Amino acid sequence: MDEQKINELWSHLHWLSVLAQQGSFTAAAERLGVSKAAMSQRIAELERAARVTLVQRTTRSVRLTEAGQRLVDDTRASFAQIAQSFAQVQDLADQPSGLLRVTAPVAFARQQLVPLLADFLKNYPDVRLELDLSDRLTTLATEGFDLAIRHTARPPDTHVAWALCRTETVLVATRAYLRRRGEPQTPADLHAHNCLHYPRSQDTPAWTFEPHQPQGAQMDPEGQTAFAQERVTVPVSGNFAANNSEALREAALSGAGIALMPDFSAQDALRQGKLVPVLPAWRSVGAFAEEIYAIRPYAPHVPRAVAALVAHLKQGLALGFVV
Repeated sequence: MDEQKINELWSHLHWLSVLAQQGSFTAAAERLGVSKAAMSQRIAELERAARVTLVQRTTRSVRLTEAGQRLVDDTRASFAQIAQSFAQVQDLADQPSGLLRVTAPVAFARQQLVPLLADFLKNYPDVRLELDLSDRLTTLATEGFDLAIRHTARPPDTHVAWALCRTETVLVATRAYLRRRGEPQTPADLHAHNCLHYPRSQDTPAWTFEPHQPQGAQMDPEGQTAFAQERVTVPVSGNFAANNSEALREAALSGAGIALMPDFSAQDALRQGKLVPVLPAWRSVGAFAEEIYAIRPYAPHVPRAVAALVAHLKQGLALGFVV
């Protein structure tokens, strides 16, 4: 094949790499912002030029042949280098610019993240921000995200992670519910209550608590206090469960029961007195992570737009969620 013909196929090779990442023509076309027909035509042109089948098509998905996978593997590093080089060139501008794709959990994004973004976009008018609200854990590189906001105890070792703020888990209910059903004095008292919970993998939901640690409590060599030995785990039951803390908060506000949720979801309702703390002498352990992170796959160069957004979020969330 002559050099001119090969040069005409560079974009085709890139589209093949995106197809390999996404696993379907529909998803790849959406990622590239083109039609499915255009996507299929480019791959067909590439196969004709290579004179070998690169993609095995089925009604639901696609799979690369050995030849197709070899092409993707051999060009992956080159395309990554091109993307990195372009990002570095963009950063030569006076202000951060370009499209910034961010994914974040639904509840945290709606309540805490979105209110901070107006000032960021005002300060950086050349940045376009695309926010994906999803509680589904995504593969950042595969789905094309520049940054992910994660409520997690341990960021992936293969990623760069910036701690944005701490968060706590709170147990809450309405005063009306507690007057009707009685106020628990110990975790064991939760057996008698309708507990609104976040569904986990176990069949029987259970909540773990320990006494609040006094200021200045001494840690043992492994970083634990004596209070860790006083942890209690109680099975709980209730007629409502949801994998979204906003839904749990709304159920609690209706007087349906006692809910366990991150403080950022309960913050406003607690400040307004619509919800009140339950078992204030005890703290929840292990239900939700205690840190909010911004993470991205490791790369030698962090785009200025990403660094600017992380700095903005760290400043905006610095005080945490005082309840």
